[in-house]
Amino acid sequence: MIVLGCNGFTRVSAVFAEHFGAVGTDRHYLLGHDAGAALLVDGRLVAAVEEERLNREKKTTAFPINSVTWCLDQAGVQFSDIDLIAIPWNFSAEVLDRMVQDITAAPMPASAKMALLDSIGTLFTEVVSHEAILADFAARTGFTPDPDKVEFVPHHLAHAMTGYYLSGMKDSAFLISDGRAEVFSSLMGEIRDGRIRVFDESTIGAEFSIGLLFGAITRFLGFVPNNDEYKVMGLSGYAEPPSPNPFVEHFVHLHEDGRYTFDRPLQTDNPRSLEPLFEEYFGPAQDTVAYKSRVAAAAQEMLAVVTNHQLRALEAKSDLNHLLFEGGVALNCLNNTPLFEGSRFDDMDVSFGASDTGIVVGAAVRAWLDHDAAEAKLAPHVTPYLGPEFDDATIEQALREFGDRVGWTRLIEAEIIDQVSKLLTEKVVIGWFEGRLEHGPRALGHRSILANPTFPDIKDVINTRVKHREPFRPFAPLVLEADASKVFEMGRKTRSPYMTFVFPVRPEFHDVIPGATHVDGTSRVQTITDRDTPRLAELLRRFTALTDVPCLINTSFNVAGEPIVCTPADALNCFLGTEIDYLVLGNHLVTKATPAV
Repeated sequence: MIVLGCNGFTRVSAVFAEHFGAVGTDRHYLLGHDAGAALLVDGRLVAAVEEERLNREKKTTAFPINSVTWCLDQAGVQFSDIDLIAIPWNFSAEVLDRMVQDITAAPMPASAKMALLDSIGTLFTEVVSHEAILADFAARTGFTPDPDKVEFVPHHLAHAMTGYYLSGMKDSAFLISDGRAEVFSSLMGEIRDGRIRVFDESTIGAEFSIGLLFGAITRFLGFVPNNDEYKVMGLSGYAEPPSPNPFVEHFVHLHEDGRYTFDRPLQTDNPRSLEPLFEEYFGPAQDTVAYKSRVAAAAQEMLAVVTNHQLRALEAKSDLNHLLFEGGVALNCLNNTPLFEGSRFDDMDVSFGASDTGIVVGAAVRAWLDHDAAEAKLAPHVTPYLGPEFDDATIEQALREFGDRVGWTRLIEAEIIDQVSKLLTEKVVIGWFEGRLEHGPRALGHRSILANPTFPDIKDVINTRVKHREPFRPFAPLVLEADASKVFEMGRKTRSPYMTFVFPVRPEFHDVIPGATHVDGTSRVQTITDRDTPRLAELLRRFTALTDVPCLINTSFNVAGEPIVCTPADALNCFLGTEIDYLVLGNHLVTKATPAV
């Protein structure tokens, strides 16, 4: 069975800009972001890629024509070969009725209700209804799907199935939390033998979305909501939360069954509505690290209180011992480790597709299990390296196209490892490009920037000269899985392959890896193995032999505001447009040509 997962809408950006003011700072305040496609063949995930990596538009909502085309080409199939198309949204007539009821019951002037109902009607008829999605698919691909072969998967169930499949299809309890789906922002339940049971009494509506609230705080601090929340997470390390914390004491109210409410419901069509309250809590907004970090620490503590409350309820409702945490809120990795450590669960997985990048996988898995459950077996080992790769001939053609701007040498793998490990003993920054592109929001060693973490100022070098981003932003270390507990206080975790958990750096290593240690003494760790990333593991092993340092800095191969590089040309453009010192492009070591005098 061949199943195509597909997320993205041709008109959604324009409709949200016109009807909901999603422009400028609020440009990502919309549905369908992180567009992309995934292909499942007989239960095996053979291809997945985000549209932004191909069209070069960060967090694009566009219909993923490039992603769909690439996935089919990668598998050698045509549209006519597809058995099912899975869409990770289900804006059914019943959902529309619920949305209309919520608006009519909301405490707002009649004129505002009418305007909002008109906007929702346009969104539904032109973008997200079943009919609109099918028409969009046909118009963009030239292939008209059989409606009976299209499954519309509720957004949060797609998240749940993403985590289930990528963790090996183990029976699991799950918590899903993000900005909003069709009408909800969070739900919990369990998956047994591929079948989902939702604990309906614990579902949270969009008006009490902790994800949207964190986004509103992100905007208040001068960042882009639904894009820059990780900046708030990073800033929170620079301060302790205020005591008492007004968010916890006055704004959030906890109820039975893991439910919670806010002192006032969010106006989901107005992300600015709470800003006067934030100023009441913290004083007029100030563009200082001290002010922003205090607000960020308060927001981080609030998110921890809410998710802990939800998890306590989930523990009581399910006797399963494995936990899945998915959705955009699960990318708040600073929260994930204490959340797990304070639970009774034996293990907790947060996948590389926890955000909306992964819902194309989950939707495809849900459709596959719904139609072919008898054939479903334990999922094969799943790698995040699911996107395009480029052979030596393609790389060398790209190098020739850059002419005399670069110099390059083709090496065998052992020579690459030897030379790059020696280069990394110095204060240099190296672009690392190999194999298939990783899936998800984090660079996991195939499109990465590497550096030596022993230099205290290497963070400033990369932030200023390469990434062009705020100086308070930390960098993540990669470490061999076997060495992780020597360097970091891993607690009950033994691995963190996707940078979805944060751990304290052991005191004896604070001065060894200062470039990968955040101001609060923690690191967002990626553990690697020979099975998953053999070349990178060998590089790290060789670097460790030379330096006695068991970690390297790993950050995404891009500059602020741009997607992670995909092609050799993308990598070369980033290399030449920044102060990256060297570029490893497959089996080629690339340098910048010395300008003529």
